[in-house]
Amino acid sequence: MTTTAPHPQRRPKDLRDFYEDPSVPVASGAPRSLRQARMLAAALGPAAAGSRTVLDVGCGDGTAAAVAAPLLTGHRVVGVDWSQDALQRARAHLSYPIRGELTGGGLPFRSGCADAVLFSEVIEHLVDPDSALDEIRRVLRPGGHLMLSTPNLAAWYNRALLAAGVQPVFSEVSLRGIHGRPGSEVVGHLRLYTARALREFVATSGFEVVRLAGAPFHGVPRPLRPLDRLLCSRPSLASILLLHARKKT
Repeated sequence: MTTTAPHPQRRPKDLRDFYEDPSVPVASGAPRSLRQARMLAAALGPAAAGSRTVLDVGCGDGTAAAVAAPLLTGHRVVGVDWSQDALQRARAHLSYPIRGELTGGGLPFRSGCADAVLFSEVIEHLVDPDSALDEIRRVLRPGGHLMLSTPNLAAWYNRALLAAGVQPVFSEVSLRGIHGRPGSEVVGHLRLYTARALREFVATSGFEVVRLAGAPFHGVPRPLRPLDRLLCSRPSLASILLLHARKKT
């Protein structure tokens, strides 16, 4: 999820207030969304074999679902987000936008109702990712698919930045501004993962990890984008981590 800093005259009181600010974009990069959608389409198989229910949890403005839609023809995609502003924008892309959240009362779905969950650029924003994966596991049927994406703390450029004493990209220390690293976008990230940490975390949360892949980051400077795309073949160095897991039966 790519976000920009709130207007300086409107300081967010908390994370919920931050994401309800209409000036905060909630779209993700198309290259990452397309790669993730291809992984999901391959896992679900053709709709001719039977329509599947896909929950896009943390759907934002629905652009990720819009990118995935041509590859998921015949499957039902339901968008879920806690932000009323995001859901209002998501209606342009989703037939089924529903308000819900992973905390509190949990998602507004019965147990075992979903064949797959898209979880794109969300987990890094959560205070309690453990409970979030518990709730996702609850709504998935046995053997259901989890398609998760998140920035890579150990991306190739972050290794160089940290060695030079610079705060890594994707990390931040404030909701009001960027300090100690390049860039000007405030994104509300609370937790960042390396490839190894993400694998271990998901595997100990009741899932079997099927595949871990890499994706490019649209914010990489243009001259460096060919290198960023090349390093997608090495998930441990890639900008974005794409993980496919299945709920254990």
